[in-house]
Amino acid sequence: MRGVSPPGSQLHAAQRCRMDTLLQNTVVWDNHACLPLRPADERFLPQLERFRKSGVTVVSINVGFGEQGIEPHVRMLAHFRRWLLAHPDDYVLVRTVDDIALAKETGRLGVVFDIEGANAIDDQPSMVQLYYDLGVRWMLIAYNLNNRVGGGCMDDDCGLTEYGERVIAEMNRAGMVLCCSHTGARTAMQAIEASRQPAIFSHSNPRALHDHPRNIGDDLIRRCAAKGGVVCINGVGAFLGENDTRSETVARNIDYVARLAGIDHVGIGLDFVFDNDELLEYLQANPHMFGRDAETLRKYACGFVAPEQIREIAQCLHSMGYAQADLARIFGENLMRVARTVWK
Repeated sequence: MRGVSPPGSQLHAAQRCRMDTLLQNTVVWDNHACLPLRPADERFLPQLERFRKSGVTVVSINVGFGEQGIEPHVRMLAHFRRWLLAHPDDYVLVRTVDDIALAKETGRLGVVFDIEGANAIDDQPSMVQLYYDLGVRWMLIAYNLNNRVGGGCMDDDCGLTEYGERVIAEMNRAGMVLCCSHTGARTAMQAIEASRQPAIFSHSNPRALHDHPRNIGDDLIRRCAAKGGVVCINGVGAFLGENDTRSETVARNIDYVARLAGIDHVGIGLDFVFDNDELLEYLQANPHMFGRDAETLRKYACGFVAPEQIREIAQCLHSMGYAQADLARIFGENLMRVARTVWK
């Protein structure tokens, strides 16, 4: 791994104190993280504490992805919800924006859920409401490959389907945020246009800085912003470039989006994976999920930006000239605005 130090090790004591103060005074929202998708395994769940210790107020946890259908998603929601509700002194199962404020005030970690790909609803748009009621707050159109809703970024992008338009209308009605990460460029643009509400890229980086199929072009970044949405920068080494998980590199991606689309339209979704072994086993068993880009399989066996680096990322941005009010927008207020607009 190129140029990587232990998480948080780059900050001097005075810088750490300044960043701690900043994080204490603002909502910090990491919009995507991946716990093991094993509904009988609680071993990794206590590691959610790493987010709270890193200054995070609310984190979005994946409950399913790709070709998984309804049952695996519901099983994972039951598993995560039961565990979180059994630990009320440490976690808030977020339903409303007010719950995020409550988590901040009480020093607990707020948790929402997300779904990576509309295979989770199969042929039943009414599943959107059920998932929303269970705490899911955003859902992807597609995960790399085409599905009945639209096209994936690793496939021959088929565009948004008529069924996809119905699904987006149901997401708008229910209050679930539309996400276009992992989605083909044609489908993503059509989905953003079809939505009556702001859309997001929950964990996508600018393609101008690293040319990879999972990254997104300037036209999508601008259009997402024009509709009131947010592009959240991820911390996957393969998408940052050459397995580069330095905090400076994340800050550079944030800065690019902020300059291109405005400070109100960028956030973070680090996409931290807690169990690399599970990820590698899945990749080896399902190479078809990565379409024509054969190198992606190799590159996915890579590093991830850890929650502990959030202070460093904030310090890097501060050193680049971002004021405290700017950092508050980037690290939480922009996603809070989307939540206030879309959630019901």
